[in-house]
Amino acid sequence: MDIHIFTTGGSIDKTYCGKASDFIVGPPAAAALLKDALAVPQVEVSSVLQKDSLDISDEDRAKLVQRVAASPCPRVIITHGTDTMAQTGQALAHLKDKTIVLTGAMQPASFKHSDAPFNMGGAVIAVQTLPPGVYIVSNGQVLDPHRVRKNVQDNRYDPM
Repeated sequence: MDIHIFTTGGSIDKTYCGKASDFIVGPPAAAALLKDALAVPQVEVSSVLQKDSLDISDEDRAKLVQRVAASPCPRVIITHGTDTMAQTGQALAHLKDKTIVLTGAMQPASFKHSDAPFNMGGAVIAVQTLPPGVYIVSNGQVLDPHRVRKNVQDNRYDPM
């Protein structure tokens, strides 16, 4: 395997469930996005959580950190909700021997107009080319999870 992808839920995996514009976190979208893109790297996808990122607890983050640390693969992508992605990136910062890229989407991958395919493509390229460390890839940017903020008004992350 070239890349180990861990999924945690978030908007990238949300699906419309019918009544009153309700959304639920559905199955991971990562594998389908890469298949649709005809991506060449060999990936393994492991679902760790299926939660909105606002519902991810410190215990959930510890579980994710443990799973990433145990993976033999040095290149890791984590799909994650955008609201607390930076917090999770900060929790992973002590893992020095891996290149870890967190990505997600402001709109579900199931939407016709979603940033999910672009962000996933950026993450695949970034994880193969960046040195070991923890990064957020979103909206065509590579960002430091310690120096980033979500810009809700413009639906993107901004460096601080």
